[in-house]
Amino acid sequence: MQRITLVFASTVISLVLAACGGGGSDSLGTDNPGNNTGQTEPPIWTFNQFSPSSQFLNYCATPRTGTDQFNNNQPYPDKVGTAMHEKMWLRSFTNETYLWYDEVIDNDPAQFDTVTDYFDQLKTNQKTPSGNDKDQFHFYESYDSFQKQAQAGFTTGYGIRWAVISTLPPRNFTVAAVEPNSPAAAAGIQRGDKVLSIDGVDFISSSDSATLNVGLSPAQSEQHEFVFEDQAGNQKSVTLTSVDFKTSPIQNAQIINYAGKQVGYVQFNQFIPTAQDGLIEAFNLFKTRQIDDLILDMRYNGGGRVIMAAQLGYMIAGNNSLNKTFTFSTLNDKRTAEEERTEFESRVINWAENTFTSTNLPTVSLPRVYILSSRGTASASENVINGLRGIDVEVLLIGTTTRGKPYGFVPAQNCGTVYYTIQFGSENAKGFDDYADGFTPSGASSNGEIGLSSQVPGCIVADDFSESLGSQNEDLLAAALSHIDTGKCPETIQSAPRLAPTQYGQGDRSGNAVTLPHYPLRDNAILLKPKESQ
Repeated sequence: MQRITLVFASTVISLVLAACGGGGSDSLGTDNPGNNTGQTEPPIWTFNQFSPSSQFLNYCATPRTGTDQFNNNQPYPDKVGTAMHEKMWLRSFTNETYLWYDEVIDNDPAQFDTVTDYFDQLKTNQKTPSGNDKDQFHFYESYDSFQKQAQAGFTTGYGIRWAVISTLPPRNFTVAAVEPNSPAAAAGIQRGDKVLSIDGVDFISSSDSATLNVGLSPAQSEQHEFVFEDQAGNQKSVTLTSVDFKTSPIQNAQIINYAGKQVGYVQFNQFIPTAQDGLIEAFNLFKTRQIDDLILDMRYNGGGRVIMAAQLGYMIAGNNSLNKTFTFSTLNDKRTAEEERTEFESRVINWAENTFTSTNLPTVSLPRVYILSSRGTASASENVINGLRGIDVEVLLIGTTTRGKPYGFVPAQNCGTVYYTIQFGSENAKGFDDYADGFTPSGASSNGEIGLSSQVPGCIVADDFSESLGSQNEDLLAAALSHIDTGKCPETIQSAPRLAPTQYGQGDRSGNAVTLPHYPLRDNAILLKPKESQ
């Protein structure tokens, strides 16, 4: 049985440490200018004895100089330190904030060659009931990359979302989606195209995985030669240059007249600030046309800001959701006083000022919603599924099992690197959070109490890439429309395998299998809330 993983070269936004206590800002929450006195003697590690992380913050083996263009050109807070200072900060920060801090082995930091090598093992080794790693979301990236993506939704790459069907020979990487205004779109790459070669190296069977990984994980302005095969069997050679481009989180919003009903459809790819205007425009259309049903295509939505997920929940459920819990964020036992409830949110957000406004969002006030899903549906997207079910809005899931991420990060910056280590779990209004292996369409209609199982009513349908997204002939959308008409799953649907995640590297361009870089901001639940207007 083949296993398919959907991967896309882009990112989402940030959660700040201060936000977990209520409030917060767009800062990473690690500014601590202190004084410029350095410490050249490395600190001493003692097993299971932890000093406050603040003692080691901003002491860097290679301090940055100059000013921070992302922070009003303020001087960097870096001071002269050692790699051991950076490791000890990670150690103490993990012990203070990591959701499963008591499952982390306190290994001697000096045993690890680099700071990031040490960080890689600062996580639990426990498994989920299905045998998957409990923590599959432990990552890091550069501060500059984080800020570029966090502030305006920019990412570096070709604009291709890959369906990773096989990373080992015979390899199969198929184009699942192409981002508008990207190099791939300009080159005519389409959904369903398969890679045959990269830079002259046979993608399917070559042992030269290093060359293939370089082409798949390009740095900015890198140029690589690709040969694709389209679904008709025709080959096309293209030169792709990796660039910074702005992602399009809202696509294909439309009204579909089907079986005498007005059905709203929108493809929603990221919970980032630039998505708000598109969501408002789509839901104004749905409200004006008084839709009977809504199909929300989140098969490639890896997450983002929880407050935007709460906004989306309100736009679906309407006033019946007001003053009700959308998600409750649980922390480790050292931080229970900081645990926070997020309600369904009816207000528009002024992202430039990072404040709520008095303007209300449009809503269709529906008692049910169809959500198109895949293994790429994660985090804040799963919050929408869980949050709506927590207030007895019927969710019907069409597609395959979601990613399984009832957790969120607190991205934290130190010495030019942003670290992502799980800080909170997510419960709905009924206290349900047991979906670490994902939500699965059950193939059945809703029966009994809603929201207390990871089995969700709906239809198991594979994403076969044969039709464009938004087309009524595309399998997932067609299945949702059929269910709206008949109340049943189609008799003939494409069976879908149980999906499993690809093992990502940190931009590593070596190894036996081809790999893709992971973009942590995309697969995230971000708790940051705007401020109340004064």
